[in-house]
Amino acid sequence: MTPPSEVAREALNRAKAAARAKGLRPGAPSRRSPLAEPRKEPGKGPGARDPRLLSDVVARLLRDKGWTQDVSVGGVIGRWREVVGDQVAEHCTPETFEDKVLVVRADSTAWATQVRLLVPTLLRRLAEEVGEGVVEQVQVLGPAGPSFRRGRRSVRGPGPGDTYG
Repeated sequence: MTPPSEVAREALNRAKAAARAKGLRPGAPSRRSPLAEPRKEPGKGPGARDPRLLSDVVARLLRDKGWTQDVSVGGVIGRWREVVGDQVAEHCTPETFEDKVLVVRADSTAWATQVRLLVPTLLRRLAEEVGEGVVEQVQVLGPAGPSFRRGRRSVRGPGPGDTYG
């Protein structure tokens, strides 16, 4: 009869051989990913695996990706009525924000002219809301005219504009 220590040793050797076959390294210190955060030392505050507030995690993500300005401008666009007032918000809406230029579309040419006159005030108000230098220019567009380029009966060429006047 085989002694129990010999049976245990053989079982351990079989387990190590099976682990090596899977690509594991039994007995060697564990390798940590270089992306893993360092382990918490006792008494040093929260560790990498401790729960965090969602607002802190999102703020860190925005800061790391460089999205803070875009998100703050998006917040202003979402609160457009509060930023510009009810009367202006009824007649113009923000369309896009790219390269520090906010594009606003008015529903009539008269309102487009009025908003163009209010651009310095609007830039000052946006600087208060999102920070200085985030929005450097406001481009005001008038109402979009009908397009004659689409539809079942569209043809190539200058289009119906050449038949007027």
